[in-house]
Amino acid sequence: MSTVASLVVGRDGSTSKDKSSNGVSSDADRKAFLTRRRKVDCILVGGNTARHEPYKQTPVPLVIISRSHINPVAGNDLSHLWNMSPAQALAKAKEKFGERILIEAGISIIIELIDQGLIDQLDLSVTPITGGDEPIDWQELLNRFAHTNLTSIDGTDFYVATN
Repeated sequence: MSTVASLVVGRDGSTSKDKSSNGVSSDADRKAFLTRRRKVDCILVGGNTARHEPYKQTPVPLVIISRSHINPVAGNDLSHLWNMSPAQALAKAKEKFGERILIEAGISIIIELIDQGLIDQLDLSVTPITGGDEPIDWQELLNRFAHTNLTSIDGTDFYVATN
């Protein structure tokens, strides 16, 4: 699969705690997350994600989609700030860095790309954590795909969804 979206949520659909996904992550999720990042050519995120998550260092180029002209991770020499639509950024990232793109953006960018048929695979981690912020209906998100595969590790459910 060339374009994979990655998302972690708590069991209640919480996407963050204190504006960071770290609050809803688990040890098993972090391990899978770091492994996934080493297998891609580029990571694509939105500006809000770049401002609230730890992107000061990435193992591969980081594309930030933002209308701002201020790079929120200016210390990351692999970061690129692009003012364009998610679909345009994805196409440009594939052309510039390679076919294997990991989308670590927020839910609105992920849904936009899914709706445009541009996500090949969704890797969704559902941790036992509850009580976070900005909940989503993660089951509805999985329903946007034809096939799902579930594995569980230490209380975290890992869904791989494809069409």
